[in-house]
Amino acid sequence: MTTHHSGAHARADTGAGTTQNTPRRRTIASFSNYEDAERAVDHLSDNKFPVGRTAIVGVDIRMVEQVVGRMNWGRAMLHGAATGAVPGLLFGWIFGLFDLINPLVAAFTLALYGLVFGALIGAVIGAITYALQRGRRDFSSVTAMVPSRYDLVVDEEVAEDALRLLSAMTPAGGGE
Repeated sequence: MTTHHSGAHARADTGAGTTQNTPRRRTIASFSNYEDAERAVDHLSDNKFPVGRTAIVGVDIRMVEQVVGRMNWGRAMLHGAATGAVPGLLFGWIFGLFDLINPLVAAFTLALYGLVFGALIGAVIGAITYALQRGRRDFSSVTAMVPSRYDLVVDEEVAEDALRLLSAMTPAGGGE
């Protein structure tokens, strides 16, 4: 759902925390998702509006932690192995490049050894970390910051032009 503010109802930001060099900005539209806000800025850009004077502001931010699975010994060790394998691979490859006689073979061989060694060390560290938690956090999760809406703000001097251009914008899903 998208909510547009008309020119008469657009909020003027107070400018709190701004300096003399920072222009005052006005909220000209609010969107329920980022894609619609992005589409509005793209529309302004297509119509030669100075988009350097715009910003998309996430409002009412909340932290969402999505639980993705149960943590157990196997998952802890697998996660640790994956985390250790990548730097091990990179370190092995870089050190292999310093072989003056045959850098390609040495880089490949040391990268493979680095991958295995990094995975083993990572698995051990993953198991130790899991053991030290003593069952306090037996799940894995992904954390994200999610705003409830996205405000499109522009410099006060160009706000009326932006409102005029947005009023001509076709609804989402419609062709332009």
